Amino acid sequence: MLAAELRLHNVRVLVLEKETEPTSFIRIVGLHIRSLELMAMRGLLERILPHGRQRPAGAYFAAIPKPAPTGLDSRYAYLLGIPQPVIERLLEEHAVERGAQVRRGRAVTAFAQDDEGVTVELSDGEHLRTRYLVGCDGARSTVRKLLGVAFPGEPARTETLMGAMEVGVPPEEIAAAVTAVGDTHQRFWLRPAGAGVYSVLVPAAGVSDRSAPPTMEDFRQQLRAIAGTDFGVHSPRWLSRFGDATRLAERYRVGRVLLAGDAAHIHPPIGGQGLNLGVQDAVNLGWKLAAQVRGWAPESLLDTYQAERHPVAAAVLDNTRAQTELLSTEPGAQAVRRLLTELMDFDEVNRHLLEKITAIGIRYDFGEGPDLLGRRLPDLDVKHGHLYGLLHRGRGLLLDRTERLTVGGWSDRVDHLADPTAALDVPAVLLRPDGHVAWIGDDQQDLDGHLTRWFGRPAH
Repeated sequence: MLAAELRLHNVRVLVLEKETEPTSFIRIVGLHIRSLELMAMRGLLERILPHGRQRPAGAYFAAIPKPAPTGLDSRYAYLLGIPQPVIERLLEEHAVERGAQVRRGRAVTAFAQDDEGVTVELSDGEHLRTRYLVGCDGARSTVRKLLGVAFPGEPARTETLMGAMEVGVPPEEIAAAVTAVGDTHQRFWLRPAGAGVYSVLVPAAGVSDRSAPPTMEDFRQQLRAIAGTDFGVHSPRWLSRFGDATRLAERYRVGRVLLAGDAAHIHPPIGGQGLNLGVQDAVNLGWKLAAQVRGWAPESLLDTYQAERHPVAAAVLDNTRAQTELLSTEPGAQAVRRLLTELMDFDEVNRHLLEKITAIGIRYDFGEGPDLLGRRLPDLDVKHGHLYGLLHRGRGLLLDRTERLTVGGWSDRVDHLADPTAALDVPAVLLRPDGHVAWIGDDQQDLDGHLTRWFGRPAH
C-alpha cells in the first residue's frame, strides 16, 4: 500500500520481500470501515469487493453481540472479510501497475544512513542505495532492531491456536458444542470455511516458542480439554498460533529510516485491527514521504507521521488490552463483560466503541478549531459524483462551496472543486491526500497559510 501511495507521486520505489512465494495459508482478514474508505479514495474498492464477503458492522468489541448503531456516517458501513493471500496479491498488483518494483527472496541484513541517504545490504551480499528506507517487516522487524528503536510493552500471557482443517462429525454436533462452550470461552470456534473445511480457534495450553508451528495433536488436546471432543479433526490446510503480546515502538522515525505496520506496533488480534492499522499508517505516510523526496515538503511534515500515528496505535493497544481482559473466563472479567454488554444498549456507548475499532472516530490534533478539523470527511455527494472519486490521484483537495477561493500556486499538488451544492455544512474545507480535514473557512489569506503548512511553498 505504501509503495502504491509513493508511486502516485512518481517516487521510485523498490519493495524487498524476504519470502520467495506469496502467503499460502488462507487466513481470512477483515477490512474495517476506514480502510474501505481509503480503498475507495484510491479507486481500489471495486477491484477488491468481488473477492470478499460483506458482513454487517457490529459485534466488534470483545465479540459482544451488538448490532451496529444506526446512521453510521459512511457509505462503507460494513466489514469486508477477504482471504489474506488475495488482498496481498491485489495490493501488490496495484503497486506494480503504478510502477513499483518488487523483489522476492531478498532480505535486509544491514543498513547505514548518512545525510544523503541509506545504504542497504541484502542477504545475497548486494548493496543498494536509497533516499529513505521504511521497515514494513512485521513484529520481529529486522529494520527496527538494526535501528535500535526500543519496543516496550508486555510479552504474551496467553496463546491461541488457529487453523483450517476437516472434521469428522456432523455439522449439527459442531453447532451444539460451539453454542454450549461459547458462553464461557470467547476464544473458541469452529466455523465452516468452504468445501468441508472448518476454521478452528482454540486456546493453547500455554505460551510456547512461536517459531515452532503447532501440530494437529496440539489442536486435538485443546479441543478435548475445552469441548470434551476433538470433533475428529484431520487433514489440516494450515496451522498457526498467535499470542497477546502488546508492544509499541518508541519512535517511528530515526533520520531517513521509518517504521510502519507491525514493525511499529503489535497487539492481540481481537477486533481485527492489525491489518487496518498498518494500511492506515501507509496512507498517512505515503504522501508525506513523497513530498519529502520531491522536495516540496514543509520542514516538519514528515515528523507529523509519528505525531499522528503513534497515539492512534497507543489507543488500539489499549482497546485490545481491554478486550482481552473481557475474554477471560474469570468471574470478575465475566461480570465486567456482562455490565459492558448492558451499557452497549445505549447508542452512544455502542457508537463510541465501534468508531474506535473501525478508526472512523480518529481526530488528529491540527490545533484549535471546529470538531470537524482533523477528522476524516465521509464520501459526500458532490457535483458529478462522490467525493472520494476526486482523491484517486493522492493529491490534496479544496472543496469550495463559496466558489470564491483558489489553490493558486499549489495547483500542482492540490485540486479544487467549486461546488455550492456539496453536502457540506461549512463554506469550504481543505483535505489532505488521506482525506482528513486540514482547514475550514472562507478566507483566502487564511487558506493560503494552511496550504503552505501542509503543501509547502507555492510553485509560482
